[in-house]
Amino acid sequence: MPTTLLKKLVQEYLRPALVMTLLLTILLGLLYPGVVTALAQLLFPYQANGSLLYADGRLVGSELIGQYWTSPKYFHGRPSATLSDNGSQAQPYNAENSGASNLGPTSKTLAQMVQQRVAQLKRENPDAPPGPVPADLVTASGSGLDPDISVAAALYQVPRVAQARGLSQERVRQLVMSHVQGRFLGIFGEPHVNVLDLNLALDALQH
Repeated sequence: MPTTLLKKLVQEYLRPALVMTLLLTILLGLLYPGVVTALAQLLFPYQANGSLLYADGRLVGSELIGQYWTSPKYFHGRPSATLSDNGSQAQPYNAENSGASNLGPTSKTLAQMVQQRVAQLKRENPDAPPGPVPADLVTASGSGLDPDISVAAALYQVPRVAQARGLSQERVRQLVMSHVQGRFLGIFGEPHVNVLDLNLALDALQH
């Protein structure tokens, strides 16, 4: 290849490509993420750092990721279909392997699972309000990490929690209602309760 042609290729194609790659790397790989991170830390530090919740100075979780509650003195979240990291066994609320069961509404397996969950829920909550069991207490979310439950799901568990803690149902019900979060921007989603936040408030109530 003639020297003049090689020089022309370098000047017209290679050098602009290298310069653009370098500029875009600096702009989009360093400056833009740096500015966004700085603004997030300045304007929204709580959200930017994971919406972490503490109790007595100890980190207990994030309000964005649900936890697996089993004690009768705590409110329970939704069922979780997440698996262990290698996918070999069930591991509820495994944040490192988020996922759903992929069972559709016509699945017989799903129907049987829901029936079993309904039966177990009624055994655990014999004094629950009459009427249908709230759907979110017997169906898993798409992520398996949903930290929230519906207001109806929280109220359904009030008698059990009140009895386990030696509190009046009215006191626990008031606590639930004081932790109801409204629709996003007033129009998106449904009112809900963050399970971890509510359980922390329960513990603080009896300290």
